Amino acid sequence: MKKHIDLFINEMKYQKNYSPHTIIAYSKDLYSFAEFLNNKDLSIIDKNDIRKYIAFLAGQKIKSSGIRRKISSLRSFFKYLVKENVCPYNPCTGLILPKIKKTVPDFIDADALNEYLDKNVDSNHFETIRNTLIIDIFYQTGIRRSELHQLKWKDIDLYNLHIKVLGKRNKERIIPISLHLKSNLERYLSVLLEKNMMNKECLWVNEKGMPLSSYQIYYIVKKELGKLTTAAKRHPHVLRHTFATHLLNNGADIN
Repeated sequence: MKKHIDLFINEMKYQKNYSPHTIIAYSKDLYSFAEFLNNKDLSIIDKNDIRKYIAFLAGQKIKSSGIRRKISSLRSFFKYLVKENVCPYNPCTGLILPKIKKTVPDFIDADALNEYLDKNVDSNHFETIRNTLIIDIFYQTGIRRSELHQLKWKDIDLYNLHIKVLGKRNKERIIPISLHLKSNLERYLSVLLEKNMMNKECLWVNEKGMPLSSYQIYYIVKKELGKLTTAAKRHPHVLRHTFATHLLNNGADIN
């Protein structure tokens, strides 16, 4: 089974251009399944095996959303195996999966966010300027953390007021930016040039001019949102929800 998992992962990586995060998630899901079935012959795996795996996951206190994601990984894997004539059919087809409890997405109050952005507009402190800009871009564009992390200066077009974002499966999007955001980007750029910390290969750097990691951006957002809310969830995706919520509140159609 592991040989076919490796082939499937390579196809995802080199032919379908899946993101590293997605590939890691699929790998963990599939190798966990292989271990559960003790590398059982793929051609004789049936729906009962999948049901037993679902029951096992539920017994491990895995959330419904986690179980559904793992079965989604298996469904894609077996679809590939059917295409490669390794399996006669996809045993994940037609399964009844645990229902996900619907929750209202977390978001930050617009007034609190705007007050935070206005308060920092005249700061000359490098970290404050950078961190405020990170929050501002998340809030005004709704991009993902991975997309923000990958931004380079060549992706920023201050003249035409847009940024170029590389999203899932390397799909490119052009996102318009406001004059306000342009001003904050120019302020950040000015500080980088003044302190000789400019790095053409990345937009986000620390005080030594070294690139920020994706985790560091996560930590910055969590710290900055802590100044705005006492809610437990203070991660970048909350700002994505906030972007969508405020669009809806202003009459936009986000579908």
